[in-house]
Amino acid sequence: MTEEEGGRPARVVVADDQTVVREGIVMLLGLLPGVEVVGAAGDGEEAVKLVAELSPDVVLMDLRMPRCDGVEATRRIRSEHPGTQVVVLTTYADDESLFPALKAGARGYLTKDAGGDEIVRAVRSVLSGDAGLSPSIQRRLLERLSEPERQTAAPAEPPDGLTARETEVLVLIADGLTNQEIARRLHVSTATVKTHINNLFAKTGLKDRAGAVHYAYANGLVRPPSR
Repeated sequence: MTEEEGGRPARVVVADDQTVVREGIVMLLGLLPGVEVVGAAGDGEEAVKLVAELSPDVVLMDLRMPRCDGVEATRRIRSEHPGTQVVVLTTYADDESLFPALKAGARGYLTKDAGGDEIVRAVRSVLSGDAGLSPSIQRRLLERLSEPERQTAAPAEPPDGLTARETEVLVLIADGLTNQEIARRLHVSTATVKTHINNLFAKTGLKDRAGAVHYAYANGLVRPPSR
């Protein structure tokens, strides 16, 4: 609950790896009613630690940070400290940033062009049990929901001895994701993704991503979207 609603100010931790940006957000929030900044973190690992120490109401979370990124930090915070809500505050509004963050438990999602009033509204919304989403993010969610879904139909036994994870990576390749995007989607390192790709290429005899896409469709791992 915020001061404007008759209670104490919302206690907020800011997590951003860029010092200038982090300090700017802290300074901006310090000028706004109903918000008290109780800590600032330079990466996701530090954000999780501060939440454990300070029990804030909300974390304003950047996504792309060293050591522990915002998606993983959000997942850990929501799992280990369910009393703390997370509002993503990031430069990125693409699907590969938005949906993993929401699946990890973020209740709000703003881009860094948001004004102070919009940030406060998002904080207030998540504390009252609502979603704190910017209008552009709400539009993207509605667009995504209205898009035909790419159907997956993995067979009971993956072909050529592929493991479940290798099959998952193959499906994401067929979906057009880069190694970096697959790593973010699966919450693993890019090196791990490359290892899975090398393994599945060796098992299937594939030589490139184009062949992997054809193989995924030919083996019924994915189907074209319905028209």
